[in-house]
Amino acid sequence: MRRSSTQSLSDGELFYIIHHGVRFTGMPDWGEGSPDEDVDSWELVHFVRHLPRITPDEIQEMEKLNPRSPSEQEEEHHHGGGAASETRPPRADEHR
Repeated sequence: MRRSSTQSLSDGELFYIIHHGVRFTGMPDWGEGSPDEDVDSWELVHFVRHLPRITPDEIQEMEKLNPRSPSEQEEEHHHGGGAASETRPPRADEHR
């Protein structure tokens, strides 16, 4: 998404791809409702635009939000990473 071929697309083209997906490519549509009301897809457009300037601190912050498998959680616990896993939202399958 940081490639010039992606970054050279207009905001409208990026929005269309995100909202409607790309048939036969595995890129699903992420849009909900009418395009006029799809704030989430516009936020993704802004995120794609920011990717070429993303900082290591921003990447680290996003990694904290990634879901962790039970084995990853166990490894973090044994290596003293418990504090980071406590701030992470629980995975959907952790509530079963």
